[in-house]
Amino acid sequence: MKARGLVLPFHALIAVAGALIGLGLLAIGLTVWGLRSDAVRLAVRDSENIALLVADQISGAIEPLVDILDEIRERAAAVRIENDDEFHRRFGSEALFQVLNDRLRRLPSRAVIIITDRNGDLVNSTRAWPPYVMSFADRDYARHFRTSTSSDLFVSAPLESRVTGETTLLFSKRIVSDRGEYLGVVTAGFEVSYFERVWRSIANLPGRTFLLGRADGTVLVRFPDPKRRAGENLPATSPWHRLVAEGGGSFLGGGVFDSERRWIVVTPLQRYPLVVDIAISEEMVLEPWRRRSVLIGFATLLAVASAVMLLRALILQFRRLARSEASVAATSNELKRVNARLDAALNNMSQGLCMFDRDERLVLCNERYLRMYGLTPHDAPAGISLQGMLARRIAAGSFMGDVQEYSARLRDQLAHGSRIYVQTELPDGRIVAVLNQPMPDGGWVATHEDVTERQRAAWRIAHMARHDALTDLANRLLFSERMDAAFGRLRDFGEGFALFVFDLDLFKAVNDSLGHPVGDALLRAVAERLRRYVPEECTVGRLGGDEFAILMPGGADRRTAAARLADMLLDVIGAPYDVDGSRIGIGISVGIALAPEDGDDTSTLLKNTDLALYRAKAAGRHCYRFFEIEMDAQARTQHVLEIDLRNALARGELDVYYQTIVDVATRTPIGVEALVRWRHPVFGELSPDRFIPIAEDTGMIVALGEWILRRACMDAAAWPPHVKVAVNLSPVQFRNPELVPMVRDILASAGFPPSRLELEITESVLLQKHTAIIDMLQELSRLGISIVLDDFGVGYSSLSYLRLFPFSKIKIDRGFVSEMTQRADCATIVSAVTGLAHALDMQTTAEGVETWEQFRLVQAAGCSQAQGYLFSRPQPADRIDFSRRENGERSLG
Repeated sequence: MKARGLVLPFHALIAVAGALIGLGLLAIGLTVWGLRSDAVRLAVRDSENIALLVADQISGAIEPLVDILDEIRERAAAVRIENDDEFHRRFGSEALFQVLNDRLRRLPSRAVIIITDRNGDLVNSTRAWPPYVMSFADRDYARHFRTSTSSDLFVSAPLESRVTGETTLLFSKRIVSDRGEYLGVVTAGFEVSYFERVWRSIANLPGRTFLLGRADGTVLVRFPDPKRRAGENLPATSPWHRLVAEGGGSFLGGGVFDSERRWIVVTPLQRYPLVVDIAISEEMVLEPWRRRSVLIGFATLLAVASAVMLLRALILQFRRLARSEASVAATSNELKRVNARLDAALNNMSQGLCMFDRDERLVLCNERYLRMYGLTPHDAPAGISLQGMLARRIAAGSFMGDVQEYSARLRDQLAHGSRIYVQTELPDGRIVAVLNQPMPDGGWVATHEDVTERQRAAWRIAHMARHDALTDLANRLLFSERMDAAFGRLRDFGEGFALFVFDLDLFKAVNDSLGHPVGDALLRAVAERLRRYVPEECTVGRLGGDEFAILMPGGADRRTAAARLADMLLDVIGAPYDVDGSRIGIGISVGIALAPEDGDDTSTLLKNTDLALYRAKAAGRHCYRFFEIEMDAQARTQHVLEIDLRNALARGELDVYYQTIVDVATRTPIGVEALVRWRHPVFGELSPDRFIPIAEDTGMIVALGEWILRRACMDAAAWPPHVKVAVNLSPVQFRNPELVPMVRDILASAGFPPSRLELEITESVLLQKHTAIIDMLQELSRLGISIVLDDFGVGYSSLSYLRLFPFSKIKIDRGFVSEMTQRADCATIVSAVTGLAHALDMQTTAEGVETWEQFRLVQAAGCSQAQGYLFSRPQPADRIDFSRRENGERSLG
């Protein structure tokens, strides 16, 4: 009777064991499927990283090519071209052929640059001089630009070169005149084989293929490509087109080039109409997963076989227990051991786990689940309802929200049979990831994982990716995204806005004199003032170095609001700072552009804002300027001059002229001032004020200044020994620690006595009062060279400069000399300066003397020397007459 009474409990025990085995198999199956998803995700992520790397390499190769195309277009826009003949004459010259070949050195080997007119006829090419007589009117880029007015980059389909016969990839831009008329096309390209070096970097990665295509789906390059698919188009139904429009992504596809299925990562280039694809075969992706699945399956089979054998043993034991109560006790103990193992497995999981049946009642949960939500085993008995469990979690302070709403939403989602993944923030700030996996019987298994640290790390990384590490302001990436959003609102709702770009005046001097830690602290202080005073609706960013930007949403009168904000910036940012015990005073130069008036895209608006910033700096700094349309034309001209100035010395376009300086008492020449002139092939003779600022901004003034000094010393070495030569030094040259050795070397090589050399500096050299600059001046003076303070009377004109260094001479600015005959105060100032100079044992030179009346006044004021058109215009060295004495009473005609 006792054995028969044990039949029903034993059958129930067998059912529970079977359910547990099934649950284990389900968990194993879910794990195996999760491993498959992980394998696919890992392979796609690796391909995305490779695609980004390849895209960066290709962008880096294309960028100098696009710069060359833009340079040619700017040359056309900088001069007036009336017809095709003039276009052929200017751009079909041998000089431009040399320029093109010079630019060609920036491109990869076997590259080519060609220029065609609007009819497709060849105008110039780097292949040969004179150029071949050839027409490219049938090329797709020629057809494109005949019908399109776009100035964007056009990438041709691969084509066979008519000169080399090699397959070539061409990049073209439209050339227009200064009036916007279509003149022709400038094209640069290189052979498709060039991309083999890009492919070689990933060729050793098994199962991967590389494809470079246009944004319209045209295949440009594919490796490997045994069937030569270049030039073909991807099917219009391919997900590839949608991913390109969305900015990139991945998909599983196949059948375009062969029958093999591949995971394809699509990565569009940011600034060019090109797309990089990295594909890996599905077979290669899943191969490691299959091996692991086989091992897991084999282990599972062993476990199931062991469980089956165990159940069989239990059944046999039960039969024996039916005949003996002792056998029943032994079987019961064995079942307890099995349950203990299962409990140990569940309770040692790193995740919380709970299972609910189809009636939403708890089947089981592990200890990790209870600890995670502050529950006790008494709070989670088997059979408790889902709503009851949530109510106890509310009491424990580990659930927020409405119980009825949460239950209804979960019930509705599980009804569709798909697993549900959500992240929930608990009242104590922890973040828990919950995965609900439906079961066939209507219940579900839920795993709960604490992902707080992982999520917070992701948030920190996301914040760091879009904010400047030093100031915590928006970085260039976030600022660009805010600008894109502003342009989106402009297109959708007509909401204009204003863009400010400004940098700190004299910030480099702070870094140089006080050190970079103080400079960094100053940048943080500026950022703090910007956060405090700039309106919250504005986006404030640091673009790099000491350059900041503000994006201000517009209203009805954007210009007035922008002017008010700019005035506030000048007052607030220009106020002194106390940084690490140093009181620092700086200013800012601000450029402002309005959208859409000054640009309807990001690059145009930024460029025009920079032009306004340059105008503010040119106006004397610590001011703001709005963009004006003529700034763009001036910038184009300045850019052309900057490019041509780099080669002006090598081409012999620069020359040194000399203007005589006469002794006031004897009226005889006692010296000259060296003045550089540039005979530009297009703009004619240019005075120094047109190109010296460019040379100072680009650093070319160092080489140019050395050439002027060397030329002046060599010319003066042949003149009478009493004649001195004066050469101007730029403040930029004093940043070169080799300035003094360079001067010493020039004097030695020219055989020129240091006592006959005068070096003229302006007070801007002494503005920062750098010890290193004073040391340089003293070392030059010890060589026997005379140091002259030029343009005294303008700028700051602080008398402290005369105390900083014992100058040999002061040159009085021409602005005072020219008005001495009309204004008594100017004559008084000149007399005061000469009196001060005599007291300090310094000579004085009056600049800009153009009439004998002015000469008599500067003579009466006590000036030692005079210089101006009255005595001589600047002229070449071979035309100067040092024997001439000025006696007449003529004035400048």
